[in-house]
Amino acid sequence: MKKKAVIIILLAATFCFGFGFSSIFSEQLNSITDTQQTKNNNPGKENNMKLGAFSVSLNVKDINASKTFYENLGFTAFAGDVKNNYLIMKNENCLIGIFQGMFEGNILTFNPGWDENAGNIEKFDDVREIQSQLKSRGINLTSEADEKTSGPASITLVDPDGNIILIDQHR
Repeated sequence: MKKKAVIIILLAATFCFGFGFSSIFSEQLNSITDTQQTKNNNPGKENNMKLGAFSVSLNVKDINASKTFYENLGFTAFAGDVKNNYLIMKNENCLIGIFQGMFEGNILTFNPGWDENAGNIEKFDDVREIQSQLKSRGINLTSEADEKTSGPASITLVDPDGNIILIDQHR
């Protein structure tokens, strides 16, 4: 009988200890999570670059075949001209550029100063400011904008998987 009482007391003590430890650990974990969420929801300017409209620029073999394919997905020609071997296709806020014979591979494209309708955004980060921030973080650029100029310019970089990123400012 004493053994059963001792076992019950030990089990109850273990449960209480575990519950108390769990509560303390949970509070600390929640505190850390809350701090991280606050940082993520309120990033400083250095963490919140305004890159503008996003599109994927695809190197296509046959622009007419690609145009038809993306039209069947609900895209419509938004800009460009088949005669010039490129079109910008749009479906709601999604943009896909199709380019025949203009570059190798596919490119992730950002347009500072533009929204997804090629409309001007009042407040945006100039490509030179973005360039400066990227360089300060040790990111290698494959092409750079002249920091002594203003207006249209572009920079390129490559992500860890070899994807080319173009940041192309038109104004």
